[in-house]
Amino acid sequence: MNAQAADPDFDHTTDVLIVGSGGGGMTAALTADAAGLDTLVVEKSPRFGGSTALSGGGIWVPGAPSQRRAGHVPDPDEVFLYLKEITGGLVSDARLRTYVDAAPQMMEFLENRSPWLEFVWKPGYADYYPEVRGGSALGSTINVDAIDLRVLGDEEQNLLAPLALAPKGIWFGPKDLRLFYQVRQSWRGKAVLLKLIWRMFRARVFGDRMAAIGQSLAARLRLAMKQHDIPLWLDAPMTELITDVDGTVVGAVVERDGHAVRIRARRGVILASGGFDHDMAWRREHLPELEQDWSFGNPAATGDGIRAGEKVGASTELLDEAWWFPAICWPDGRLQFMLNERMMPSQFVVNGAGERFINEAAPYMDFAHAMIEGQRCGVTHIPCWLVTDVRSFHRYVVAGHLPIPKVPFAPVPTGRKIPAAWLESGVVKQGRSFEDLAREIGVPPDRLRATADRFNALARSGHDDDFNRGDSAYDNYYGDPTLPNPNLYPLGDPPYYAFQIILGDLGTSGGLRTDEHARVLRADDTVIDGLYAVGNASAAVMGRSYAGAGATIGPAMTFGFVAARHIADAALPSHSPELQGGNQK
Repeated sequence: MNAQAADPDFDHTTDVLIVGSGGGGMTAALTADAAGLDTLVVEKSPRFGGSTALSGGGIWVPGAPSQRRAGHVPDPDEVFLYLKEITGGLVSDARLRTYVDAAPQMMEFLENRSPWLEFVWKPGYADYYPEVRGGSALGSTINVDAIDLRVLGDEEQNLLAPLALAPKGIWFGPKDLRLFYQVRQSWRGKAVLLKLIWRMFRARVFGDRMAAIGQSLAARLRLAMKQHDIPLWLDAPMTELITDVDGTVVGAVVERDGHAVRIRARRGVILASGGFDHDMAWRREHLPELEQDWSFGNPAATGDGIRAGEKVGASTELLDEAWWFPAICWPDGRLQFMLNERMMPSQFVVNGAGERFINEAAPYMDFAHAMIEGQRCGVTHIPCWLVTDVRSFHRYVVAGHLPIPKVPFAPVPTGRKIPAAWLESGVVKQGRSFEDLAREIGVPPDRLRATADRFNALARSGHDDDFNRGDSAYDNYYGDPTLPNPNLYPLGDPPYYAFQIILGDLGTSGGLRTDEHARVLRADDTVIDGLYAVGNASAAVMGRSYAGAGATIGPAMTFGFVAARHIADAALPSHSPELQGGNQK
C-alpha cells in the first residue's frame, strides 16, 4: 500500500494512526502492521514508553501461553465470573468476555511476532481477591525478563526513565523484590542482597545497563516495532481529531517540528495516549478530596486524548477514579510506594480519630477507597498514619530503609537509627509512648492507646477479628513467613514511629467509554466510527477494582490488540494469518 497517496487536505496518510507509545499503543501498532496495514505511532513526549515504562511491568493475563506451558490452564468461564464479581456490574459482560478471551491471544500473537517478546510466569503472586470464585492464589501476572538497554542502540536515550532512578546496576526481577523484603528473615533474602551488590559491581566494571519490569517491557515492544520498521514520531503531540461530515474520525492534527501536520487515517485512529494524571484542575473537579498531584503516572499524561474524543462527541465515565496506590510524599515532592509496609506484622494504620479503618494489607485500590470514603465522613483519612515500633524498623524494610548495619555511602538508608532527615521532614513522627506519638500526629491520645491495645490483643490471639488481616493469600505475600500469621505480631517496646500515608496513584483509570471492540461511544451508545481508545485513555475494563498485579497494562495491551484486529477485520477480511498466532519470528 502507498501510505503517501496524494490527498490535498492532508500532509500525511496512513491506514492506522496510533496516539501514544505505551504498552497499549505499541501492541496495537504491532497488530495492525502484522495485518498489512500502514501504521504510524505518534508520541507527545520526547520519550517513548508512557506509563508502561514507569510501571512494575506486570501483565495480568489468565490463560497466557507461559501459564499453559507450565501446565496451568485457568477456566475462562471462571475468570469471567471473577471479573464480573469484582467489577460489580459497572462493566458490560461483552467487554469482560472480550478481555478474558483476547488477552491470551494477544500474548500468543506477540510471542510469535518477535523474538524480543518472550513472556514468563512465576506463580505465587496471588490475584488481589484470590478467595473470590475464579480468583487464583497462584496469580496470573506475566512478566518479561530483564534486558540490557544497550541493545536499543540510539533509541536507549529515548526510553522514558523513572523519575527516581535506582543506583547504577540495581534492578529487581519479579520475585527478587519479595525476597529482598525478607532480608532479615531468610537466607534467600540475603542472597538477593548479594545479587544486587554483584549487579552493581558488574555495571561498573562491564558497563551493563540492565533494566527490568516496565523498562524492559517498553524496550522490548520498541525493539519489536523496530524489527518490523513501524514508524514512531516522538515529540509529536496530537492536538485534535479530524472528522468528516458524517462524524467519522478520518485523521488527526499532530504538532511536529513546530508545524501542524494533518494526518489522514484511512482505517482508524487508536487513542492510547494515557489518562489525565497531572491535570489537577480536572481531577479535583471530579474528586475534591484529592489534595495535590500525588500521581506516579507519566508526566506527559494530561488528558489530551480524552479531551479530543469529547470534542468529537465521545462520552466518558469513571473520571473520579484512578489506579490508587497509597504512598509517602517527602518534602521535596518525591513519592515512594507504601506496599510491603502495609503487610508488615507489627503495624496498624489510623485515621484522624486514632482508629483503624481497614485491613491494612488490603489491595491498594481498596485501601485508597477506604481513605476517600472516610474523608467524606468528616474524619481525616488523607493523610492517615502507619504506626509501628522500633523492633519492626530493625527487622523489616520500611520506607526504603534497609535493616542491616550502617553502610557508609550506601544508596539507601541503613543502620539501626531512624534517619534524622525523616523526623525533620515531618513525614515521620516519633514518640516514647503511644500517647506521645498521638500528640505528634494530632490524634486523640486515649484513642491511639486503645487502638494499640486492641491490635496487640488481636495479634497475640493470631487473628484480626476486626478486619481479617492475614486471612487472604494476597495479604500474606509481603508478610513475614516466619510467623504463624505473616501479617500479625504485637507492637513491643518504644520508640514508636508513625509514617504519613497520602493518596497516591499510578494514573487515572477513567476516560472515554468504549465497547468490546474498543470503539469509542457517544452518550447514546452509538459508535464514533473510526475512533478507538485503549489503556488509560478509556474507562477501565476493571471498573473500580483491580484484578491482580498487571491489571492496568494487561487491558491496555489486550484492547490495543483488539482495536487493531477490529480495524483489520473491517479493512482486510482475509487479513494476515499472523493475527491468528502464526509464527513469524
